[in-house]
Amino acid sequence: MEQVVRDGSVDYAGRSLLRREAYLALVDQGMGFRRAARIVGVSYRLTKRWRNGPKPIRSAAERSVRGRYLNADERIHIADRRREQASVRQIAAELGRDPSTVSRELRRNAHPDSGSYRPYAAQRRAEARRPRPKPRKIDASPQLRALIQDGLDLRWSPEQIVRRLRRDHPDRPELSVCPETIYQALYLQGRGGLRREVAAALRTGRVMRRPHRSAGQRTPRMATDMIMISERPAEIEDRAVPGHWEGDLIIGKGNKSAIGTLVERHTRYLMLVHLPDGRRTPDVFRDALITTITTLPAHLRRSLTWDQGSEMHLHHQFSLATDMSVYFCDPHSPWQRGTNENTNGLLRQYFPKSTDLAVHSREHLDAVAVQLNGRPRKTLGWDTPAERFAKLLTQAN
Repeated sequence: MEQVVRDGSVDYAGRSLLRREAYLALVDQGMGFRRAARIVGVSYRLTKRWRNGPKPIRSAAERSVRGRYLNADERIHIADRRREQASVRQIAAELGRDPSTVSRELRRNAHPDSGSYRPYAAQRRAEARRPRPKPRKIDASPQLRALIQDGLDLRWSPEQIVRRLRRDHPDRPELSVCPETIYQALYLQGRGGLRREVAAALRTGRVMRRPHRSAGQRTPRMATDMIMISERPAEIEDRAVPGHWEGDLIIGKGNKSAIGTLVERHTRYLMLVHLPDGRRTPDVFRDALITTITTLPAHLRRSLTWDQGSEMHLHHQFSLATDMSVYFCDPHSPWQRGTNENTNGLLRQYFPKSTDLAVHSREHLDAVAVQLNGRPRKTLGWDTPAERFAKLLTQAN
């Protein structure tokens, strides 16, 4: 390393370089970022700028990116083995990489004319391709930008615009983009994208992107651990034993009111849960659910299956009060409560969407439940749920 020497000592710039090299060497040995910073005698914030700044430092052992990307040594190995006529799968196994990684490397970074694979030239191509941000295709092509603008003005969705461009210009790849490219141009207005007012053409009406999170990243909604539907006994699944219920809410206008629905899996018998003023806070919903369920005899209170709505935050208190197990469905899986979902669809005939559900009294809810329970059902051999449920009560007596 070149050092700047003045009066027999290393100046500030030289000392900084020495510390950076020492820090890199410790990190390469597997030491944690904070501990390495303490040993070298610099702040963790400074080392973070070293790693993530405009010109981030590279590894002391090798200046190429590791891990996710192929490095220089791996590219040399690929070139050597290709000269020995090794297959892509053999090379991938030796490197511990996926075969598609090696195949894509040979396709993208080979010499454009001869097609031969030269490792150092391939390394330079990969490093030149890696820096971000890159100019967007829309910004580089006024014609493409105008075509997309015209489609958005007609209130076409990005997918419709993309498909139409590919159909109308199949021999012009410079006019082909993916829908995500258009979405990024709309949402990243500060970087020279399409006009902000065009975002109004999107059906969602949003001018900012809403991040998507996987099911495993959901914030826990329950006060205690949930018992998932995968742990539900088989006797509940085959509907052989009565007393197992499915539940959900139907929501009113503006998400401000709700009615609870309970359906017995064996008989399809419906019970409606009246919520005072349509409120569904956990404590209010717990009390209303307990009041409704405890009207049943003990042998018809075996289990309840619900979605992961926050209204069941106090499900453990409900279980203690009713001696019923509560099972929770997986996120975004309404088919796991198929009977209840079907019944909720029938209830919308009585409680249309975008109406205030708080205006319905308990007596009215009971009357609706009586009417639905009196409908003959094909799945019950044209018996009514009320008739099947009455037989269960008679047998118990």
